[in-house]
Amino acid sequence: MIRKLPSGEYRLYSRKRNPRTGKRRNLGTFSSRTAAEQHEKEVQYFKRH
Repeated sequence: MIRKLPSGEYRLYSRKRNPRTGKRRNLGTFSSRTAAEQHEKEVQYFKRH
């Protein structure tokens, strides 16, 4: 899940919430949306290999 921050950067969050805190895990902050989308693909690939 990608959200745009007030600073103009994009942050990648995990899809699931942490049951203890109720928040999503921060998976990295990127200057462009395409970079965040690329990293999201890499994360999904890593989870299955």
